Amino acid sequence: MALMNNYARLPVAFVRGEGVWLYDESGRKYLDALAGIAVCGLGHSHPAVTTALQEQAGKLLHTSNLYQIPEQAALSDDLCRLSGLDAVLFCNSGAEANEAAIKLARLHGHARGIAEPKILVFTQSFHGRTLAALTATGNRKIQEGFTPLVAGFVRAPYGDLVTVRGMLSADPDIVAVLVEPVQGEGGVRPAPASFLRGLRALCDEHQALLLCDEVQTGIGRSGRYFAFQHEEGLLPDVLCLAKGLGNGVPIGAIVARQAAADLFGPGKHGSTFGGGPLVCAAARAVLRTMEAEDLPAHAAAMGELLQGRLRERFHGHPGVEEVRGLGLMVGIVLRQEPKDFVRRALDAGVLLNVTAGRVIRLLPPLIFGPAEIDLLIDTLAKLLQEEV
Repeated sequence: MALMNNYARLPVAFVRGEGVWLYDESGRKYLDALAGIAVCGLGHSHPAVTTALQEQAGKLLHTSNLYQIPEQAALSDDLCRLSGLDAVLFCNSGAEANEAAIKLARLHGHARGIAEPKILVFTQSFHGRTLAALTATGNRKIQEGFTPLVAGFVRAPYGDLVTVRGMLSADPDIVAVLVEPVQGEGGVRPAPASFLRGLRALCDEHQALLLCDEVQTGIGRSGRYFAFQHEEGLLPDVLCLAKGLGNGVPIGAIVARQAAADLFGPGKHGSTFGGGPLVCAAARAVLRTMEAEDLPAHAAAMGELLQGRLRERFHGHPGVEEVRGLGLMVGIVLRQEPKDFVRRALDAGVLLNVTAGRVIRLLPPLIFGPAEIDLLIDTLAKLLQEEV
């Protein structure tokens, strides 16, 4: 292989998927409790997505954003209706969505006459691997080797409204707050109750934009279409999406309130491939299916069941500190870093991930059911017994 060595790949190649299962080259099947890192919410080879891709590929793949794209316009209407926001800009990934939000924040600052605007971000956050998104990320390890980082970011402890209030009061150059409603890479850490509401109030008080990074939590995973909707009546100024929107095809988006959206004009931001006909057709199929099957509600119910059964099974377990999460975004916090856990899970026929050193992260497809939950927990119990 002539691939660069920037992924620690596991020794398996999948050739087929069906629902919650993936199949390797020898025909062995694996229970997918990771969903391509929160991407394949409908599972693998969903017929609605397959049909949408086939039909669109037979008509038109690409024209560019120099022209009207009907599929893109229809998808923007869907996202605004579901989110309560006003306008959409499409891109190709979560990192690109966050970069666009950062640019909007800087435009907002300059419109207020601030020469060097700053964005408040949080410890243990993750916003992507492009340079500004990397700087916004609260992880020194992944920033190592990429200095000089981008200027204009200040950091507060996640969940600490008192510190945020003090920083906004002390520094009028802070023009936006960028936050994940649940920190995924940071260890599956849901925001404390009313934290987002408190941020909204502080942003309103200080004329700052509230930017919600829902690249991982969005599109049903939290048990609502968007995790900010767990706080009734709250709206961010900018919502960043990707992952689950395309069920495997690369699409990202920012969805914004009108005042924030109006900061962008022709020439301020763009993408050759963003919002092309193929990916928008797939994303529309995803949203239609989620609405028809009420998958956010199913994710909420299955997430509650999964967390409840995990807590019951591992109550008093010497190696388990805590189970936490929101919807079908669940973390099992271990007391110490596990040994080769992801590889051993693979050998046992389950795909999962360990993040923040000692948090088993579970991001199954939103179509997961009670039988899959029981199988997953039984496998985890055997693996964790080996850790003791």
